[in-house]
Order: sequence, then C-alpha cells, then structure tokens
Amino acid sequence: MTDIAVSDSDDIELPPADAVQGLTVQSVSPTRMAWRRYWRHWGAAISTVIMGFLLVVVILAPITARYGVDEQVCDISVCKNQFLPPSSIAWFGTDSIGHDMYSRLIYGMRVSIFIGIASAFLSVLIGTAVGAIAGLRGGRFDDIVMRVTDIFLAFPFLVAVIVVRQFLGGLDFLEPIIGEVSSIKFMIFLFAIFGWMGVARLVRGQVLALKEREFIEAARAVGATNKRVVIAHLLPNSIGPILVALTLSVIGAITAESTLSFFGLGPQPGQGSTSLGQLIELARSGARQGNWWLVVFPCGALVLLAVCINFIGDGLRDALDPKLDKGH
Repeated sequence: MTDIAVSDSDDIELPPADAVQGLTVQSVSPTRMAWRRYWRHWGAAISTVIMGFLLVVVILAPITARYGVDEQVCDISVCKNQFLPPSSIAWFGTDSIGHDMYSRLIYGMRVSIFIGIASAFLSVLIGTAVGAIAGLRGGRFDDIVMRVTDIFLAFPFLVAVIVVRQFLGGLDFLEPIIGEVSSIKFMIFLFAIFGWMGVARLVRGQVLALKEREFIEAARAVGATNKRVVIAHLLPNSIGPILVALTLSVIGAITAESTLSFFGLGPQPGQGSTSLGQLIELARSGARQGNWWLVVFPCGALVLLAVCINFIGDGLRDALDPKLDKGH
C-alpha cells in the first residue's frame, strides 16, 4: 500500500464553525422585537415624529413663537391689527385683540398637552393600583370596587364632569389642595377623578387572567408576597395595555378640556398664558363672523393631536402584543 504524502500547500482550510450557514442564530431580545414592530407601524412611526416635533416646538415656545402670548402684532395706532387673515405679519392671522394666532396656538398647545399628560399619569397610577389590588384580592372588595366604577361609567362623561366640577368648586376647604375651579391644577385633578375607572377595569382583567398562571404559582411557592407578585410579575406582564390606556387618557383629557372650554367651563390659565380649549372657544365667534382662520387652526391642531396620539397608542398595542405581529 502506497503512502500518500500531503504537503503544506495541500492543507485544506475549513471555515470556522460559527460561519457555517444555518448554525449561527442571533438572539433578539423582546424589547428589540417590540421596538421593531413599533417602527414597522407606519402610522405610529409618522405620528411619533410629528409629536416629537410638536413637543420641541411647545417646550421652546419663547423661541419658536413669533410674538408673546398676549403681544399684539403691531400697535393699533400704527396699523389695523384686528381679525387680520393669515399673512407675513401673522402666519395664522389675528384675533379680535390683534394677537398672533400662531404664537397663541403654540402656548395653548403647551398648556393643553401638560394637562393631558399630568392627568393621564395620575389616572393610570390610581387605576393601576386599584385594579391590581381588586384583581389580586377578589371577593367582596373586588365586587365593591367594580360596582363603584360601573356607577361612574354609567353616567354621561360630560354631564358627570360638569356636575362634579360645580360640586367640588363649592367646597372651599379643598381649594388649597385642588386649586381654584378655573385653574389648571383643578382641571388635572378633575380629569384624574374620571380617568382611573377604565384603567382599573383593564388592569383588573389582566391580573385575573395572570394570577392563576404557573409562574405566579411558582413565585408564591418560593415565598413571594402579594406586593412582590404584583410589582415583579403582574404589572410587568400588563405593561402593554397600561401604556395604551395612558395614551388614550392623554387625548381624552385634552379633548375634555377643549369641550369644557367650549362651554365656558374650562381652565383660565391667567395673564400670559392660554390653552387650546380657550382658542377653540374663540372659534364660535370666528365661525359666526366668517373669520375662518380662528376655526381652522385651533380645531386642526386638536384633530392633529388626537390622530397622532391614537396612532401611537395603536402602535404600542401592536408592538407589545406578540400575537399581533404580522411578520413584516
């Protein structure tokens, strides 16, 4: 048998093991997968960019606004400044006092977005706590809490808000806590009162669906307390619906503030400030007088906020629920 000599030049180079196709699997974390699903949602992606731009504009209002919130575009003794249509001196026209609607819209959106975000956070915090406790404890406490929420939800929202507003406004001893009836602080407190019930029902449903799962039983078996179970297991697994409820609460509060202002019951931010609801209130007179810019721009801003926030909520729902992954 003849030996075959193999020289160094005949050595066969094998590819590294990790380069072989089909053997390398790159793991993707759930957070990154959710992030990808969110940005694949075109409505949510575009809305996020628009909302980011609007937030920068309203936060930097002293820089982005052309005039002060109560500043006239020109002295009335020098030029006519009342009800000017959109032009180079006032991009969105002026109101009955000669104020620049573009600048007032920026300041007004800042106040309304602040009311919406602040009241939404309070609503979600209260609703999450109540819903988690009710779902975890069950029994009579759960029944009482759910019946109370059903009673509140049975009333027409606008009627209930107006009635409670008038009732709380007459309690002088609460004024140091919740502020005057026409203040921004009072509006935030009022919307938080009516915003937590829906979140509580949502979180309660999630807790009821999760508390009998195997990983909860395992946590209890190793000695986890109810507080630990809620904070470490139940709430993290319910974060998707909670975030969606948060976005809906924001636009709900902004819309409610605009509605109350339309009826003359909204906040009065005071000298040097305004709100989107106050500008929409001016749209009534603008519509009667034919000054279309007083109607189009404030109402258009409200519609833009509502559409963007709803798309963001829809994108969060799709991103945080793997069952809704369309496999794009």
